[in-house]
Amino acid sequence: MVHQLHKQQYLKANIESVWDFASSPKNLKIITPEYMNFKILSPNLPEKMYPGMIISYTVSPVLNINMNWITEITQISYKKYFVDEQKSGPYSLWHHQHIFEEKNNGVLMTDIVTYKIPFGPLGDLVNKIYIRNKLESIFNYRYLVMERIFNS
Repeated sequence: MVHQLHKQQYLKANIESVWDFASSPKNLKIITPEYMNFKILSPNLPEKMYPGMIISYTVSPVLNINMNWITEITQISYKKYFVDEQKSGPYSLWHHQHIFEEKNNGVLMTDIVTYKIPFGPLGDLVNKIYIRNKLESIFNYRYLVMERIFNS
């Protein structure tokens, strides 16, 4: 089964500031909870994402077990959206849309994550009892970080 997570956040900032922060690979670590042990493995990443960019990293979402993850930035429309897709990692499907809209003198940031867990019905059960909650927790952390950076 394919699952989807929707998150929205209003930021009291201009689109340039939000885009500059969100489209920089170096800021991925800032918006990821420490317990995930997020480490970028790709050497010499540029300041800004571009279509076709491959980012390799490790995360430890469960019991401090390192998992390799490789994503590709597949689409970018400057100051409007970008999409990252898992090329290798724990999911059968991972497609993450980051959408930015100027609204009410600020920016409405929307994330739409479409994902599929391997192992059929067993994976769906694990999603229901664990993975979905973990994803919610990760995005809630990111919400707090973005709130601190742009809305305090």
